[in-house]
Amino acid sequence: MPATADEHVDVLIIGAGISGIGAAYRLQQECPDHGYAIVEARDRIGGTWDLFRYPGIRSDSDIFTFSYPFKPWPGTQSLAEGADIRNYLEEIAAECGIDRRIRFGHRVTTADWSSTDRQWTVTTVSAAGTQTWTCKFLYACSGYYDYAAGHAPEFPGARDFTGPIVHPQHWPDDLDLTGRRVAVIGSGATAITLVPALARTAAHVTMVQRSPSWIISQPRHDATAERLQRRLPARLAHHINRLRHLALGQTFYRLTRRRPEAARQMLTGPIARRLGPDYTARHFQPSYNPWDQRLCVTPDGDLIKAVQRGDVSVATGRIDRVDADGIRLASGELVPADVIITATGLRMQLLDRIGLSVDGRPVDPEDRAVYRGLMFDGVPNFAIAVGYVNASWTLRADLASRYVCRFLRYLRRHDLAFGYPVRPADLRPSPLLPLASGYIRRASLPVQGSEPPWFYPQNYFVDALRMRFADPRRDMHFEPYDADVDQLGEYSWRPVRANQLHEPRTPDLNGESAR
Repeated sequence: MPATADEHVDVLIIGAGISGIGAAYRLQQECPDHGYAIVEARDRIGGTWDLFRYPGIRSDSDIFTFSYPFKPWPGTQSLAEGADIRNYLEEIAAECGIDRRIRFGHRVTTADWSSTDRQWTVTTVSAAGTQTWTCKFLYACSGYYDYAAGHAPEFPGARDFTGPIVHPQHWPDDLDLTGRRVAVIGSGATAITLVPALARTAAHVTMVQRSPSWIISQPRHDATAERLQRRLPARLAHHINRLRHLALGQTFYRLTRRRPEAARQMLTGPIARRLGPDYTARHFQPSYNPWDQRLCVTPDGDLIKAVQRGDVSVATGRIDRVDADGIRLASGELVPADVIITATGLRMQLLDRIGLSVDGRPVDPEDRAVYRGLMFDGVPNFAIAVGYVNASWTLRADLASRYVCRFLRYLRRHDLAFGYPVRPADLRPSPLLPLASGYIRRASLPVQGSEPPWFYPQNYFVDALRMRFADPRRDMHFEPYDADVDQLGEYSWRPVRANQLHEPRTPDLNGESAR
């Protein structure tokens, strides 16, 4: 007999951020006969956009592709503020009745699939205690960041520092930087966002980086989008703006990967014209090629302008120690500071510490291969939402949700209880996220293959066509309701051989994998 549960739904979505709200919308539109609920650990819609509250928090992808295709973005700015994105999500949830399906303050702790019962049993913990859910399909839309803590390396002498040391992931509401000297450790997206925002009130801001990151300026205001919105219906204007930014982004990515030297000159040229070639070479010219790590975006070049004005300076080198009054580099240079901000990166936690198991046997994501960028091999009726590394997260998350709906309709149409991907014996594993960024290298992630359907291209146009016309039976095993299945076979526990992992691969113009 199936286990007794407090609540049962056809589909349980984990997370009420941009992936989860989009998944709920797609379920309502494409699978209206499937009941669903969303469990969210936080007390508000937004996910990442509710978690991060540091000054200047914004999207680092253009908002026209970061927003949903079914809900036009109301403004004309290219890069949206975090609070505006959260409000956008709340508005959609209210308009579509999604907010009534969300259980806030419910953190998922365990999820076990029962082949006998043909369903998941999911345990959540809230202020009211422990609750048990059952569902036919489990969809993890909680992203891949660790919400509990960011990456916080220890710096010698940090306890000697006389001022506050703050990680952006836990920004204090009462932190006043007016007239104070601020040192921001890091050169990734968070630091690039923070530094010009802090420079508006601080006496001076120094960005302390071990090595530079690639930076690209993007207009804060999209004049073309504004003209289209004035002259066309909202949905048509939004569609054209999405296609325009998609085409520009994909073309830029392909060209930079094919001609890295030309890309280097294109990225450093505008900076050198403002700051001079020597300063640019020392502080804004990385040793790696563009898109080996994700590019950092500055709206209207705000960071470079702040350096040019003298509000911001950059110190490049290894940190030797933290002194009472600042940061000492290995070169001997002292960066004076009253406040230190450790924008040292994030930690990845793909399933947010959920104890996933199948028929009582734990599932280690690191041992799994990912099918079509969303399903684990050997794990029935389960999917994750993961984005692209070179484009807006929402683009891929929406494709994943639409594929989940196709999968659910296929099960129901053929009276099937469940299905799971079967990894081919000759699968050549490659990294799920083909970037060399530190937060990815530090993470324990599943792998993908090197060819479709076990490889998803970093090309939205190719990916969208494949997902739309994909054969749902390829490399899949299905079981009907009347089959006698007590537990899955030994195949499900054959781990990927990590020592066979291939180097990160980049897609060519056709979206196939290439060195």
